Amino acid sequence: MGFSKLCIVLFALQTLVAMALNQPIDQKIAIFREYIGAENNTVEFADVPINPHVEFHYILAFAIDYTTSSSPSPTDGKFNAFWDTDNLTPSKVSLVKNQHSNVKVALSLGGDTVGKQYCNFSPSSVDSWVSNAVSTLTNIIQEYQFDGIDIDYEHFHADPETFAKCIGKLITTLKHDGVISFASIAPFEDDEVQRHYLALWKSYGHIIDYVNFQFYAYDKGTTVSQFMNYFQTQSSNYKGGKILVSITTEGSGGLSPENGFFTACNRLKMEGKLHGIFIWAADDSKASGFRYERQSQALLAVPHLQYSV
Repeated sequence: MGFSKLCIVLFALQTLVAMALNQPIDQKIAIFREYIGAENNTVEFADVPINPHVEFHYILAFAIDYTTSSSPSPTDGKFNAFWDTDNLTPSKVSLVKNQHSNVKVALSLGGDTVGKQYCNFSPSSVDSWVSNAVSTLTNIIQEYQFDGIDIDYEHFHADPETFAKCIGKLITTLKHDGVISFASIAPFEDDEVQRHYLALWKSYGHIIDYVNFQFYAYDKGTTVSQFMNYFQTQSSNYKGGKILVSITTEGSGGLSPENGFFTACNRLKMEGKLHGIFIWAADDSKASGFRYERQSQALLAVPHLQYSV
């Protein structure tokens, strides 16, 4: 090959390599989310490791529209703080956000229980619940500088349509008023739960940014193959939504890391379907040094490449 031809070939190869390097592998920022504060065991924001290459969301659990008495009762949308307010304070929210530019903080509403009873979604009417919720949540969100809300009601004293209208109008109003910038929902595989959240999704899915699907609510012996099928099912149910996969560090159920959770995540990542990971919860992870928080974020931080599990 002549010198001039060799130069042309080398220049062409150099151009192709430069073009490839300049093409973003995946422009989407990976999301990692962590529930925190539900068990009042003194876990703090600073305890949780934060990878600077992911978008990191703390989700405080929970604000509940119940009284704070020894026998809590529904308040028709008037929310109170039920998380660990001694350790997760407004000043500490401000501090962690100032220290980490990739951190946002959300507030989860509802939850499984309040005191020793189920936490029921119990509006007296759509208008009264929405009015009370907007007022009280706006005060809490602005005091704590929260960025978004998460909907985690799991028990209902209202039909699916009423739930959809209440939650949909709440999110719409808070976004319109600039109080929040994102909202998520946290359903799981249960007939009643799915009826309510799918009704919400049908009417208001366009304003819901993330679906924190509780895959750990499936059986404890879940396999990788079953998990992949579950993911496909919920992606069809919440069509067009960003379905985040999940594990629990309290060891209750679903596909565990020991049985292949990160293998499943890697498969979804290679298929371009891994929108993010969330963990329930920092309160339980603290004892083991947040091992799976580190591993989850490391996987998410590597864009579209094989991650060794």
